[in-house]
Amino acid sequence: MPLEKSKVTIYDVAARAKVAISTVSRVLNNSADVSDMTRARVLKAIDELKYRPDRTAKKLAQQRTPTIAVALPTYTTPFHNELLKGVRMGLKEQEVDLLLCDLGWRAPVKTLSGFLRRGTVDGLLLAGVEVDDRVAEELSTLHAPTVIIGSTREGMESFDWDDVAGARAAVEHLVSQGHQRVGMIRSFSDSSIQNDRIQGYREALTSAGLAFQPELVRSGSTRKHEGFSEEAGHEAMQALLALDERPTAVFASSDVQAIGAWSAIVEAGLKVPEDIAVVGYDDLKTSQYLGLSSVDQSIQTIGREATVSLVARMEDELTEDPAQRVLTPRLRVRRSSRFVRT
Repeated sequence: MPLEKSKVTIYDVAARAKVAISTVSRVLNNSADVSDMTRARVLKAIDELKYRPDRTAKKLAQQRTPTIAVALPTYTTPFHNELLKGVRMGLKEQEVDLLLCDLGWRAPVKTLSGFLRRGTVDGLLLAGVEVDDRVAEELSTLHAPTVIIGSTREGMESFDWDDVAGARAAVEHLVSQGHQRVGMIRSFSDSSIQNDRIQGYREALTSAGLAFQPELVRSGSTRKHEGFSEEAGHEAMQALLALDERPTAVFASSDVQAIGAWSAIVEAGLKVPEDIAVVGYDDLKTSQYLGLSSVDQSIQTIGREATVSLVARMEDELTEDPAQRVLTPRLRVRRSSRFVRT
């Protein structure tokens, strides 16, 4: 009969791997004084027995502070800054060190793989990376609690958003204001996040009896942050304004794109929202000051809750099976779209 997860000890791992307890301890501490063959045998036993060491006791014995890594494509965008604020809120009064890993946009999986192999962390927050089979395999080598933000994976703790619903709410609002020709500013990315927002845009048009017109969906040529930038939003809006029949409203996949679009509209001698209404996505602090309507993802809240969940896993205070939580974003209507066309 298989051992119960709660009863598996380091002694069980040593017995399964046919090594000394001290050898198991060296593997857990990532000591170099273990052969590759022995290390592989111990790690296999850990996986088979679903062994989870008491991390709190382990850190006390080592007399060092636990470390959480936050791995994300960049930490320089407003969205990721808000997320990191939430992470810091979750670590308040926790004796935990925070390590940032900038994965970059070009090859995040490759960078993540190298990061996981360079050293040991006690917990990982992975944000902004789609967790497919390849990424899941890389994460399995960590042997430490992991929480995903912005993606979901069966069997892994995750916090995500319903981007289809968020985009649909934004476009339904614009249609309710009398707009029949609604443009969309997208990113370069072909990620599930971007595709979900396009799907929500299309669903809102279809439900209103409006045709989806590909020429109304534009991205800028600037590849900074995969097109989630003010520059890209500005360029995309210029392309929409150059159409023979320009849109009377535009939905942007991010607030920074929406701000760039707003700038292009003003430069063209037009007014927001009287000539063109604008709705963004993320509900950043800057957007609130500008009066930009936006889809609120409660970014800081998600960052905080994901961090609290990760720490609980590290301390063995959260023993339930990993859960996949999906938040439905809310539209915040402000002056950039509060104008009814007649």
